[in-house]
Amino acid sequence: MNCRGTLVPIDKPLIMGILNITQDSFFDGGLYQKKDAILKRVEQILNEGADIVDVGCMATNPQAKEISQEEELKTLDYVGNILFPTYKDVLFSIDTYRSKVAAKAADMGFSIVNDISGGDFDPDMFETVAKLQVPYILMHTSGKPHEMQQKTNYNNVVQDIVLVISEKVQKLRTLGVNDIIVDPGFGFGKTVEQNYELMKNLSVFQTLHCPILVGVSRKSMIYKLLDISPAEALNGTTVLHTFALMNGANILRVHDVKQAVEVVKIVSQLQ
Repeated sequence: MNCRGTLVPIDKPLIMGILNITQDSFFDGGLYQKKDAILKRVEQILNEGADIVDVGCMATNPQAKEISQEEELKTLDYVGNILFPTYKDVLFSIDTYRSKVAAKAADMGFSIVNDISGGDFDPDMFETVAKLQVPYILMHTSGKPHEMQQKTNYNNVVQDIVLVISEKVQKLRTLGVNDIIVDPGFGFGKTVEQNYELMKNLSVFQTLHCPILVGVSRKSMIYKLLDISPAEALNGTTVLHTFALMNGANILRVHDVKQAVEVVKIVSQLQ
């Protein structure tokens, strides 16, 4: 990946650590809103071995409230002014589906755009990313967070999602976007059973010839299946991370960096 002039190899799996500057994220909402807590979290993510820090200024789980663009930009400005005076060479990605937020983030120094909507929620996103020339994470979802779990009807969940993503990849290529990462969108508009069907067939996404990002950390596909809470879902997360790496995942988006780094080391040794 070409991240603002720095070539980032993906011949080994990368770890993306999650930093949510939000009140209502499903696992860590409200923990990282003050300056000291934000900096401490970034230090933890980096010290434990992450390659990328993914910053979210708006929660996108089904229970979260959609905030205005103005509020998201305000939060971005706040966190950017905390991060970039301190961290000059860290790869930060911005988790947003709004093109204006993506553009502002790139101006501030963010290196990657992580869009849960795959361009569906903002018609200007693809052209914006093309102009910015930053890597773009294209995720699949079936609708806005408040409605996506009512939109889980697929003819074949794997084939349908691969087709949708492949069409978008082709459009992005036509626009001149070179670095595209695909994300099947675990937990976004899928039932628990559909999430496991996607995971079981993760290797199919290699046919898209793009790096694959997997984001399953502590999600409902784990804690609902095991009848536990998100706080108890680390072991299940590790199991899925192991399976994902053995079936083609190139990037893991995680809350628990240390444990994910250990999974990468062990799976790499096996391979």
